[in-house]
Amino acid sequence: MQVSIETTSGLERRLTVGVPAARVDGAVDDRLKKATKDVRIPGFRPGKVPMKIMRQRFGPGVRQEVLGEVMSQSFQEAVIQEKLRPAGQPSIEPKSLDAGKDLEYVATFEVFPDVEVTEMVEFNVEKPVAEVTEEDVDNIIEVFRKQQGNWNAVERAAIDGDKVNIDFAGTREGEAFEGGSAEGSELELGSGRMIPGFEDGVVGAKAGEEVTLALTFPEDYQSEDLQGAAVEFKVTVNAVEEMVPAELNEELFSQYGVEEGGEEQFRKEVAENMTRELKNAIDAKVKQQVMDAVVDAHEGVEIPRALIAQEVDALRNQMFQQFGGAGGQDMDLKSLLPDDMFTENAQKRVKLGLVLAELIGKFELQADGDKVRSTIEEMASTYQEPEEVVAWYYSNQDQLASVESKVLEDQVVEKLLESAKIAEKECSYQEAIAPAGQEEA
Repeated sequence: MQVSIETTSGLERRLTVGVPAARVDGAVDDRLKKATKDVRIPGFRPGKVPMKIMRQRFGPGVRQEVLGEVMSQSFQEAVIQEKLRPAGQPSIEPKSLDAGKDLEYVATFEVFPDVEVTEMVEFNVEKPVAEVTEEDVDNIIEVFRKQQGNWNAVERAAIDGDKVNIDFAGTREGEAFEGGSAEGSELELGSGRMIPGFEDGVVGAKAGEEVTLALTFPEDYQSEDLQGAAVEFKVTVNAVEEMVPAELNEELFSQYGVEEGGEEQFRKEVAENMTRELKNAIDAKVKQQVMDAVVDAHEGVEIPRALIAQEVDALRNQMFQQFGGAGGQDMDLKSLLPDDMFTENAQKRVKLGLVLAELIGKFELQADGDKVRSTIEEMASTYQEPEEVVAWYYSNQDQLASVESKVLEDQVVEKLLESAKIAEKECSYQEAIAPAGQEEA
């Protein structure tokens, strides 16, 4: 087999491969000989069909199959021979496919970059410091009570936290605009679902009353046509309901998996879950800062376009599934969710993956078995039968590999934190668990 390689640009390589005709023709003959055992042709006994007839009838089809297999196999052999690491699938252009002649094709593909790890010392990390207080537990329990509570109609004026049923019609310069009207719409006041000023304007209104709201759409509103637009809404309040939280009783406790021990045990388990959530949130924020520092320290790393495209597709499908995944297989996801929405994040994730792989090798890390076990047990602890969940993870290689990958990432973070400058920041439980950048909100 003859192989020549050319660097076309950056990470792209062009591999020209020549495969002796004997390899292809021999494979075709072998396949045709095996096929004679099963072929039924009138005038010939089973297994006695002459090869001449086999080549005439089945040779072209079999040759196409063999050519595909030989090109795939020889490409793998060529990249091993040339010590290349392809990133993504190659684009193969046949040059010579004629029977009796050497097979020749050109494979164009990208390779993984050689990543030079930058030494990371004294980079800054801010670590939230918080604790779960009795007040925090009270607040979460109040949320649970409302989740299991009931909405009851009231005749008083609406206040923040009430739910109202409304009809509304919006106009812009006297003309109705798309999406600006609805009938029988349910709205919880204070939820922030509507544009600023809308929910505040309904506060104080009773069932049967009408209010007119002069408002302005935010400058960053999702519809460009309405960004910063001055509008007017006429709102009719059909009904006002107040939330009546569920009682703190055995029925409520059982809804959250506490069958014995009453309120004391319920509070204990709520506090334990909040403490676990707090730890995970703090760890996640610290980890994200470390990962961001890793990416920033390796700006010059080249990224294969093929890997970015794969990551864009993965992020697109992930978002599609998060929003219900409805619409069927024929839906054009690329039109609905274009590449530009995901490209920047995909580039960052691919770069991070490449650098982390080098760091794992540099630090000679392997997934710590005890940490893998404790991670799985922690995830399983939120289920009613944790032992079954643990057993499922260890019997499912894909899921186990996913946990091992996470543990390896955490071990890299621990190693890098040894050289970081960590500043602790005291904050509340709610601030600590809020997503990065949303602490004040």
